This record gives sequence, C-alpha cells and structure tokens, in this order.
Amino acid sequence: MTEALQYDGSRGVQKEEQVRSGLSVFIVFALNGVVIGSWAPRMPTLAEQIGASAGVLGLALLGASVGMITAASLTGRLCARFGAPVVVLGSGLATAAVLPLLAMVASPLQLGLVLVLLGASVGMLDVAMNVAAVTVIRRTGRALMPVFHAFFSFGALAGSMGAAFAAGHELSLVPHFSLVAGVAAVLTLGVIRFVPREVAAVDTGEHSGPDRRLLRRPVLWLLGFIALFSAIVEGASGDWSALFAVRERGMSEAAGAVTFSVFCIAMGVVRLLGEQMERRLGAVKILVGGALMAGTGLIVIAIVPVDWLAYVGFALAGGGLAFAFPVALDLAGAVGRRGDGTGGEREIGFVTTIAYSGFLIGPPMIGGVAQLTNLEFAIGFAGGIALLIAPAALASAAARRREQAAAEKTEHEVAPATL
Repeated sequence: MTEALQYDGSRGVQKEEQVRSGLSVFIVFALNGVVIGSWAPRMPTLAEQIGASAGVLGLALLGASVGMITAASLTGRLCARFGAPVVVLGSGLATAAVLPLLAMVASPLQLGLVLVLLGASVGMLDVAMNVAAVTVIRRTGRALMPVFHAFFSFGALAGSMGAAFAAGHELSLVPHFSLVAGVAAVLTLGVIRFVPREVAAVDTGEHSGPDRRLLRRPVLWLLGFIALFSAIVEGASGDWSALFAVRERGMSEAAGAVTFSVFCIAMGVVRLLGEQMERRLGAVKILVGGALMAGTGLIVIAIVPVDWLAYVGFALAGGGLAFAFPVALDLAGAVGRRGDGTGGEREIGFVTTIAYSGFLIGPPMIGGVAQLTNLEFAIGFAGGIALLIAPAALASAAARRREQAAAEKTEHEVAPATL
C-alpha cells in the first residue's frame, strides 16, 4: 500500500512538472509572437522617423532576415551544448534589450543594423523555444507542436492589436517598445526555471560530429523545403493580401486590411486543433491536405474576380499553412532523436535556417513576379508554391523510411559480430 502511494505520488509530481514545463513554453511562444507583432505594424512611423523611401526601407528590412538566418544556423549547437533554457533566457533578454533601440534609430543604416540584432535574438529564441517544445512533446507523448505555434500566432495578433492601439492614440515608439520589452523580460524571467531541458543519460558522441553530416541527409532538406515553401507563402500573404484586395478586387483600404487578419485567425484556430488532427490523420496527411487547401484557396481568388472570395481564399491559405512549419520542425526533432531519447537540436536549427531564407527571398520574388505580370498572377504563383508542400511531405516520409531501413540493416549486420 505504501509503495502504491509513493508511486502515485511520484506520478503526480511528474504530471505537475509536465504541466508547468508545457505552460512555460506556451508563454515563450506567445511572447515571441507579441514582440514580432508589436514592431512590424509600426513601420510607417519608423519610416517617417528616419525619412526613408520605400526602396531604402526595403533594403533596411533585409537586416532582420539576415540576423535570423545567421542566428538560426548556430542556435541548434548552442542548445545541444548549453540546453534550451539557457538559450531561451539569453535570447529573450537580448530581444527585450534591443527592441527599445529600434525606437531610437535616426537613419536607414541604423535601422538595418538594429534589425540585424533584433532578427538574431528573435531567431535564436525561435529555435530554442522549438527545441524546448520538442522536449515537452517527448515527455508528454502528445502532438502539441501545432498548438505551441497557435500561441505564437495569437501572440502576434495581440502584439499587432497593441501596436494599432498605440498608433491610434499617437503613442510614440519609445514608450510603446519599452513597455513591450519590459513585459517580455519580466515574463521570461518568471517562467525560465520551468522551461525543460533534455540531458542525455550517456554522452555517446553521436552529436559531436560536424554539421556536414546534416547536409547529407535528404530527409532534412525535404523538411526544410516544407518550411521554406510555407514561409514564402506566409510572407506573400502578409505583404500582398491587402494590396491585392484593394487594387485587384476594388475593396476599401479598411476592408483590404482585414484579409491578413482573416489569414492569421484561421491559422491560429486550426493550429489549436492540431493535436487531434495529427493523432487522427498523421503528419504526412495533414501536410498534404493543408498544402492542397492553401494552394487551392490562393489560386481560386487569383482566377475568380469576386471580392468576397478574397476573405475565403486567404482563410483557406492560413488554415492550410497552419501545420507546415510546426510539423516540419517536430519531424526534424524526431529525425535527430538519439537512442537515449534526447537530441534533435541541430536538426531543428538546420530546418529553421532553410525556412528563414524564405522570408529573405520571398518578398522580392513575389514582387518580381507581380512586376513582370500582375498581382493576380503573383498570388496564384504563391498558391503554386503552397502546393509544392505536398510532394515534399511525401518525399520526406519516403526518405525517412529509407534511413530507418538502412539503420536496421546496419544493426543486423553488426549484431552477429558482437555475439
């Protein structure tokens, strides 16, 4: 009886720790979304503050993508060496420190340099929080990655609403960004002790090799392409949805602005349902189905000149893309899992780095297509890119099966020699 009580007590403690660690990671995801959603909508004020033209501003904005790509390529190794909580704490506080600096820039050059720093800190936080999320998923056995990313989506929505309130009440950038930074720093310090870290029982040395080994794994490249295609289409929806609605469908600016809000809300809501859908259908099926839904939605609104369809199309795009990025990262973590149940940090960093390049090449690519043809064709082109997620998902599953078959064959060949 005593042993049973002790066993039940240990299970209760373990359950409580899982709840705390899961909640802490949910908060980190939301905070990252709030930060990103807070500064991007205030770009008109920043542009006026530094006196930048649209072209110069576009070049300065590349700084954020450069910082994110550079940091993501390094963060997986940092998480493997020091643990996700250390990197979450460092990058979270760095983000809070850099954000107010963004409000003080006085030239396009300063803006670009500060955005490199902000992009790097946000990129590190993004990889580290996904590594922590994979740890929670492994400990709970639940397919929670889309739900974690739903908190990011709603955090970004909350940040953008706060930015709209600040702009509407003519609150200057310094107090606005300082308030967001202060809240982010306090909450990060408050939850960091609950952010989980995986510690390998035995250091097998499997993760100490050079990153060149990652380059030779087709499954990681294919997962990276899934996230890359998703990033390009998501960026296209954010950059061009309102302009498409106004110029091509004759909507007012206020009505056009709602299109991206519909996209974000659909993405967040569908991500909340991700655990149940992934358990029922499996990762590959929801990736393929989502790609077909997103691609079809964008292609239909590009072809059919009906204004209200813009809302339907971008809602389908948001819902269809909801699983692509989080599931790709979850699968990357699974691909990198070691025999003791840990690992995957470098694989997540590798896939994230490929995905971030989509935010770098996506806007000029879609803009170039629109310049050569028209905005309708560019939106349809983005829909075609969304459809590419489907074959990439099927190919990644096949590549993973080949890896597992090769590993099993190697084990069978080595086993007799060890007897």
